[in-house]
Amino acid sequence: MSNTLYEAHPSVLRMRPFGVLFALVLIAGGILVAVLGDQLLPPQFTGQVDGRILQMIGIGVFALATLQLLGWWVSARADRLVITEDELIWTHGLLSKEYTEINMASVRTVRVSQSLFQRIMNAGDVTVFTAGDNPELFVRGLPDPTAVRELVKAQPQAGG
Repeated sequence: MSNTLYEAHPSVLRMRPFGVLFALVLIAGGILVAVLGDQLLPPQFTGQVDGRILQMIGIGVFALATLQLLGWWVSARADRLVITEDELIWTHGLLSKEYTEINMASVRTVRVSQSLFQRIMNAGDVTVFTAGDNPELFVRGLPDPTAVRELVKAQPQAGG
């Protein structure tokens, strides 16, 4: 069996930094509202709003933000890219799995795309082309995508 040169899951924090930050703020705010309730209201609204309703709203905000973060995390953990000396192996799925194996010798081009925020977070999208114009593999949000490109370029290619 070949040595593993690279193994990574897409990164939630690196791909959605503002979404994760916003969800964490909502979680903290939900806890604050659920615990303190009507103590957060100005004095003129104290008698008009029921504290139990505020607690339910806080719990609801907390639950929704937590579920969103959990969904992003599970989605990222369900995907994995492994690069060995001989092949690229992309695994996708949680309950049902989809495997894509590409022989390293058949890789023609590796394209790395990074937005400004992806560059800051050292993440990016990797596209692998073999034969033809359509990509064989497209992976979003990998940490250190230039390492993927360099690892593939360093491997012996077909006819070389």
